[in-house]
Amino acid sequence: MANWRRLDHNGTDRCTLSRLDHGWMLSGQAKWLEKEIETSLIYAVRCDEDWSTLSADVVGSRAGESIAIRIQRHASGWFLNDKPQRALDFARDIDLSFTPATNLLPLRRLSIDSPAPINVSAAWLVPELDELKPLDQSYARTGPEHFAYSSPGFTAELKVHDSGFVLSYPGLWEGWVDA
Repeated sequence: MANWRRLDHNGTDRCTLSRLDHGWMLSGQAKWLEKEIETSLIYAVRCDEDWSTLSADVVGSRAGESIAIRIQRHASGWFLNDKPQRALDFARDIDLSFTPATNLLPLRRLSIDSPAPINVSAAWLVPELDELKPLDQSYARTGPEHFAYSSPGFTAELKVHDSGFVLSYPGLWEGWVDA
């Protein structure tokens, strides 16, 4: 189990990685208080054996309003609550904006053993939780437990556990993994 404490707001996230018959599942719960708005989201992300996202569900509440999101990836593209999402053809990963858990997917799928950056494309669930947008990301190993991460307008040096869970996301998250 991975656990995180938010650094930019009062909040926590807990996530479990489970092996399924034909893939993997990340399941967790993120809670935070931002501008007096209380948010609690439960998420489940299913991946195939190669760590490519198949689907994700997010349920919970924000400011007392219910949230129910269903994301699916098919050969015909990405869907958000059964509505096709355009410009995501090359995305293999989901990036849930509210948790560091989904960084695990490309880190587990890719063999990142050199400082040369590896570029990936993700379907990014924006912070407003109402749209998927393409998000180009880059990962490069900078040390045994460290990766340089970048996406448009953002760069960070991530500390990563052997499991692939991010332990340090400067300015945003700090975490630990239970044995």
